Amino acid sequence: MKLDLPFIRTQFPAFTEPALQGWAFFENAGGSYPCIQFIDKLTAFYMKNKVQPYYPYPASMKAGEMMDASYKRMAEYLNADASEIHFGPSTTQNVYVLANAMRPMWKDGDEIILSCQDHEANAGAWRRLAERGIKIVEWHVDKDSGLLSQEDLDRLFSERTRMVAFPHCSNVIGHVNPVKEISEKAHAHGALCVVDGVAYAPHGLPDLKALGADIYLFSLYKTFGPHLGMMYVKNELIKKMENQSHFFKEGITRSMLTPSGPDHAQIGSVSGILDYFDAVYAHHFTKEALPSQRNIALNRLFRSQEKALLVPLLEFLRSRGDLKILGPDYADQRVPTISILPLNKSVKKVYTDLTNHRLMLGMGNFYAVRPLMDMGIPLEPGVLRMSFLHYTSMEDIDQLITGLKTAL
Repeated sequence: MKLDLPFIRTQFPAFTEPALQGWAFFENAGGSYPCIQFIDKLTAFYMKNKVQPYYPYPASMKAGEMMDASYKRMAEYLNADASEIHFGPSTTQNVYVLANAMRPMWKDGDEIILSCQDHEANAGAWRRLAERGIKIVEWHVDKDSGLLSQEDLDRLFSERTRMVAFPHCSNVIGHVNPVKEISEKAHAHGALCVVDGVAYAPHGLPDLKALGADIYLFSLYKTFGPHLGMMYVKNELIKKMENQSHFFKEGITRSMLTPSGPDHAQIGSVSGILDYFDAVYAHHFTKEALPSQRNIALNRLFRSQEKALLVPLLEFLRSRGDLKILGPDYADQRVPTISILPLNKSVKKVYTDLTNHRLMLGMGNFYAVRPLMDMGIPLEPGVLRMSFLHYTSMEDIDQLITGLKTAL
């Protein structure tokens, strides 16, 4: 099955926005274009249902129904239970709340293994626990490849290991880590597994039960929706955590990890993302399927499209002797988030020239300071990052390659 790209791009208003015409978007790892289904739901909520939800009058009842639908439908796609889904202001904030909720579960001197491949969102709050009696064990990346070694991880476990935290894939390295294998290792040592899926989820929502992680986090503004963070927390685990909300919310799992309270409109519009996925599935497939099964089929469809574009781009980059590719230079086991270092020109000069070619890319450290430090790469100016999604076209890739030829 081949992705119908013209159909896909009709679902994103950005592709018909006059101000964006002629520009090719390659900073999707920083945030994706929103789909029309989400935009319509968010607009409708603000126009018709921006009242306190769950009261017994129509506007309020509808607001509550929209919020409940987002929890339920997101859980169905992720192969989880609705009570295990939590929406917070951002992934960074969600990790901060988790760290405070989980600290009482552990004793002074207990250990948590933290990878150095993470975006700081899944690193900073955990590391601060060192000030509160927890020992932080660093899982460093390979200096040359930026990859995490399973053999290194095996040597880091001890009888006091309580948690392992790492990314599904890095937002600068792009390599997809074997989450299921690492989860099994953690559980074999009696430890929890926490996965930062922010850089992975835009390329296909995970099947959480298949992965086996105890906690999984990603950002909805990178998966075509609102600026919220989503976290999955196993039901049996949240019951062991310290309530972070009002005292009378104790035992109400939807509230215990959202001390700031829910953003009604944004949560109510989250289901627009699933409306988009449903529309794509219905356009490409005729077989009836459960949401989790539709998700698997869409993952294959999206990855096929992304790989078809990633292969020629990596072939071009490999052919150059004037740049370094961070992470794997092959298309398997990686997402289309590619960071490079120019060797003959400054990062800033190349970036400026690429922008002049109407290319929207990223430059910097992208809060992935720890992998760059492990690899000896200066945080300022950092690296050039090119990231795309299934709605990217071959014409966009051609525009990028043409710009790179000139800029490098």
